[in-house]
Amino acid sequence: MSDSFEVFNRQTVRRHRDRAAPRLHDHDFLFREGAERLCDRLLDIKRAFSLALDLGCHTGQLARVLCAGDEAGGPGGIETLIQCDLSPAMAKRAGPLVLAADEEALPFAGETFDLIISNLSLHWVNDLPGALAQIRRALKPDGLFLASMLGGETLGELRRALAEAEIAEEDGLSPRISPMAEVRDLGGLLLRAGFALPVADTDTLTVMYEDPMKLMADLHAMGEANAAAESRKGFTRRGTLMAAAARYRELFAADGGRVPATFQIITLTGWAPDPSQQQPLKPGSAKARLADALDTVEIPAGEKARPR
Repeated sequence: MSDSFEVFNRQTVRRHRDRAAPRLHDHDFLFREGAERLCDRLLDIKRAFSLALDLGCHTGQLARVLCAGDEAGGPGGIETLIQCDLSPAMAKRAGPLVLAADEEALPFAGETFDLIISNLSLHWVNDLPGALAQIRRALKPDGLFLASMLGGETLGELRRALAEAEIAEEDGLSPRISPMAEVRDLGGLLLRAGFALPVADTDTLTVMYEDPMKLMADLHAMGEANAAAESRKGFTRRGTLMAAAARYRELFAADGGRVPATFQIITLTGWAPDPSQQQPLKPGSAKARLADALDTVEIPAGEKARPR
């Protein structure tokens, strides 16, 4: 059973992606950067993958990077790559083996894929524990899950500027940027979903913009605009946007007037359990004493150390 609740309006997420799909190639720098980073990690894993799934493929950025950088039997050692996205408009531009599918309700049988890889898409999922559990079930034993998603420090500058502008202009505050997960929680979610050898790590990408309004336009053009379920309906007032842009520049502008936009990229790695994987030793099975390695005296539990 899932203990999820609606953080995002998934219909809004799909609508944003459908609208962005025709011109995404002009604004997909973030997805291309995410794809490069994932492919670097994948190429470090010396293994062939017969069947792989690109989950949340956008318009195929990850597949294009994979095809450009490998010789081992296919892109990234992948023989067959299936791509899917919540947005039908994006999926049909990714081709050739594509379908529209929701990360919250995967239409795949258990133990189907050798690899599931996801590039900057899972931060829009309401029930992330449930989605991770479905991903783990769809992997064959010893199959690999490799994903990146945006973390909670993303767009911290814009969050602050919008919040302060809305308080000043409208005497209130509403969600203007969608909430995102924290890296400290994601390793635990991988364990909870049943992954072996889980790892969650983080990196920061800073993009410089000539103007905060260009950043906001880019977010809309990428299909990454706010889709929080509790966000205020209707358009943001022009006065609030102008005040936010001015506050953004006042707080964060560098020399020359350019402003930074921070994207926290969290990378998740986990394996479907398999007996062949490295296992932790049983308690009491150690062949050497820690005290000997540290050249110190072992003190049994319950005893107090005495001065020497």
